[in-house]
Amino acid sequence: MSSASQWQWETTTAGAFAGFATVAAMHPLDVVRTRFQVHDGRVSNLPTYKNTAHAIFTIARLEGLRGLYAGFSPAVLGSTVSRGLYFFFYGRAKQRYSKNREEQLSPGLHLASAAEAGALVSLCTNPIWLVKTRLQLQTPLHQTRPYSGFYDALRTIIREEGWAALYKGLLPSLFLQVSHGAIQFTAYEELRKIVANFKSKKKQNGFWKFDYAALGGSSKVIRSRLQQRPSSEGIPRYMDSWHVVRETARFEGVRGFYKGITPNLLKNVPAASITFIVYENVLKFLKLARTNE
Repeated sequence: MSSASQWQWETTTAGAFAGFATVAAMHPLDVVRTRFQVHDGRVSNLPTYKNTAHAIFTIARLEGLRGLYAGFSPAVLGSTVSRGLYFFFYGRAKQRYSKNREEQLSPGLHLASAAEAGALVSLCTNPIWLVKTRLQLQTPLHQTRPYSGFYDALRTIIREEGWAALYKGLLPSLFLQVSHGAIQFTAYEELRKIVANFKSKKKQNGFWKFDYAALGGSSKVIRSRLQQRPSSEGIPRYMDSWHVVRETARFEGVRGFYKGITPNLLKNVPAASITFIVYENVLKFLKLARTNE
């Protein structure tokens, strides 16, 4: 195996492990965030939660651990696949941009690499995130037959709504992945350079990572609302992204676009740390294993 191919395999594997670890640790907050995001104060099949702590307690009491980990299978699959693909596409883009360059890539090229990776990942994983959202929104209050799991949800959606339904919420998802991912990974690369330089001078260990948790909050609300299951008559609650924007602004104001931001912040700050810590350590382990062969 060539050194380039070996490196791509290692980054993909490290990204996949990072995705799994992040989901396993933070999934209950993701369920709470999704339920807050789609609750528009009008007609809803979801209980009313006062705050994040009340939501976790209520879900645990009424639905048990299963409720807190609703949609866990597609979340693990989606996060593992998306993180693996993200690091793979990101690495390939950086390799392409760094050809015939002796100096390190500029922040602008890191931004372009991350944006490109985000767009490709969105196209590959949107159906998985749609199923995850729907499974997370299933509660004892639902009137329609619940999905029994990931594959049942996938089959039912294709049969009842067609293949196109799997790409509901793609537009806000593209915006979310491209903008959030691009800024996050560009900041990560630049901070890593600073820390590497600092460590080489001071001989100290440490790493700082700042996550733009609030960025894209409105996109997540729009995506979650678009991806809800249609009514028992087959009528979707929202027709497209612009319909979500109009209705949310009309009935909830600006505040409606930031529903779920508290559990999102509580989830994203440690999640970002988990992602990069696991990624760096798995990558280090794989490189060490290769050098020992």
